[in-house]
Amino acid sequence: MATPLRTPTLVDVLEARRRIRPYLAPTPLRRYPSLDRLVGAALFVKHENHQPTCAFKVRGGVNLLSQLSASERRAGVASASTGNHGQSIAYAAQLFSVAATICVPEKANPVKVEAMRDLGAEIVVHGRDFDEAREHCEQLAAERGSRYVHSANEPDLIAGVGTLTLEILDEEPAVDVIVVPVGAGSGAAGACIVAKTIRPEIEVIGVQSAAAPAAHRAWQARELLEDEMRTFAEGLATRVTFELPQRILWQHLDDFVLVEDDELRRAVALLVEKTRNLVEPAGAAPLAAALRLGDRLEGRRVALVCSGGNISPAQLREILSAFAS
Repeated sequence: MATPLRTPTLVDVLEARRRIRPYLAPTPLRRYPSLDRLVGAALFVKHENHQPTCAFKVRGGVNLLSQLSASERRAGVASASTGNHGQSIAYAAQLFSVAATICVPEKANPVKVEAMRDLGAEIVVHGRDFDEAREHCEQLAAERGSRYVHSANEPDLIAGVGTLTLEILDEEPAVDVIVVPVGAGSGAAGACIVAKTIRPEIEVIGVQSAAAPAAHRAWQARELLEDEMRTFAEGLATRVTFELPQRILWQHLDDFVLVEDDELRRAVALLVEKTRNLVEPAGAAPLAAALRLGDRLEGRRVALVCSGGNISPAQLREILSAFAS
């Protein structure tokens, strides 16, 4: 039987903040009165779309790669991604002079693929979805002797992305609710570790597309499973679930909301209009969840993790034309 993966702690997140501080500045936490009116709550948008890679996952990549041994750096790293995790690994690999190979599915977001190439990563296109790309990458890493970086089952990735919740609580310690998008689950797991250790009464809510509900169903069933994957939001597009983030979510996540893809589209349009920011569908998921939850959030202080802004021009045109006023 495999040894269970180590669960990160708040100490790990604090150490991660120390490691990434020389490379990544804190991202803004901003209020928008027009969004407050829509939901009836005090909303604080955590702008992870302002990261150098325009997504939160870069925190985990820098934390993990900064700790590689000399032999691991020489061997290089390999990982699979629909885009934002791959950019995280490519960005950190460039920082620390490590060769990176990223496996992506055939219909990966071209904006994200181009960004990974520009960061110096070797791109391998394989499979119809993330999980087929991941399975191929695991085989490729074993053949090459590379350090395989799983997108979720990595304590240092979860500790790294947990630093965004530290920043939320540093700036707004009285926040009542944190809403986090869930694909593989590392962001929500990091939020749970930090929030539940610092102030257990904080409610942490995950949100996922109803067109890719594997993580939601696994959280409900308290077992790892597979499900369909039909969402257009690649940051939420996983059809299998992973042991480490799910174990953390089973223990700490307060609620898990499913939203329809049309709700994600509307939330993207609203965030572009109200915040003047580029936001990808996964990054808009917390607002879609807040709009769905409605009265439950009324009068509360709610942090929405805008996890990324890597939207393709085609996606943006389609969404804005559909929701033009």
